[in-house]
Parts: sequence; C-alpha cells; structure tokens
Amino acid sequence: MTELFEGWPIQLVFVALFVIAMLRGQLVYWLARSLTSASLRGARTGRRARLAAWLDDSGVDHGARLLRRLGLVAVPLCYVTVGLQSAVMAAAGALRIEAWKYTLATIPGSLAWAAIYATIGWALWEAALLAVAGSPWGIAALTLIVALTAGTVWWRRRTTRVGLPDGRAA
Repeated sequence: MTELFEGWPIQLVFVALFVIAMLRGQLVYWLARSLTSASLRGARTGRRARLAAWLDDSGVDHGARLLRRLGLVAVPLCYVTVGLQSAVMAAAGALRIEAWKYTLATIPGSLAWAAIYATIGWALWEAALLAVAGSPWGIAALTLIVALTAGTVWWRRRTTRVGLPDGRAA
C-alpha cells in the first residue's frame, strides 16, 4: 500500500485513507442492513442466502453485543482494533441503527484509522512482516499463531452449533 501513496504529501495520504475508511464503513453497514431486510422478507435463495449465511456465521453477534454494551461508542473504537471492524459495522447495519447516527459515529473512527495508517501504523506493520519473513523462527511462530487462531475459531464454531434443530446455536 505504501507504493500506492509514494511521493504523496502526508495530508493527501491522510485524506485518501479517511475516504477509504468511510467508504468501507458505509459499504459494510449497508450490505448488512440490506441483507437483514432481505432475510426478514424471506429472500434466502442463491447469492442472498450465501451472504445472509455470512451475516449469521461472521462475528456480527460479537459486534452486536459490543454495540448493546457500549452503544455507538463501539463504532469509532472498532476502527482502532484488528478483527472487530467488520463485525461492529455489520452489526450496526443488521441492528438497523439509523444511518445518520452511524455515519456520524464513523467519522472519529475513520479519522483515527487514517491518522494511524498515514503515520506509523503501516510502517510498523511492514517492519513486523519483514522481521518475521527474514527469520525461520519468525515464520514458524507466525505459522503457529495462524494455526492456533484457525483451530480456535473452528472449535468455537463447532461447539456452538449444538442446540437448535436447524444447526444454529441456542
């Protein structure tokens, strides 16, 4: 990504990243909102069924719990986390939070995300990847972390699928 913005003034990089963050937030919100509406109308065939299954199987439940516990504060906070952004954004759409409130809540989060990635965030990410890629121990550690994460996700999904006749968690 740094090659994309190479030679750009930092202010322009910041604005571009802010726009990207806002667009992503809106895209996930509206996708989840429209899928929820389609599901409520019973439209669960073909592509819509697969996308609705994504809503059911992704971390949207976790994002919804965060939204219920923290309120709209969860939206800007999710921008400075890894792994919660899409879950909270999709949960906001699925819960049908008013669009203008959601949009206002995304502004500080998008500003923070743009500031992090326009300055030190991307450089830290690249440095970490280079450190891991240059060492056999680093590659082994990264492989172990990915395997443990995938195994944990698989195990949790497997154990929570018990309960209802249609396979959904109780």
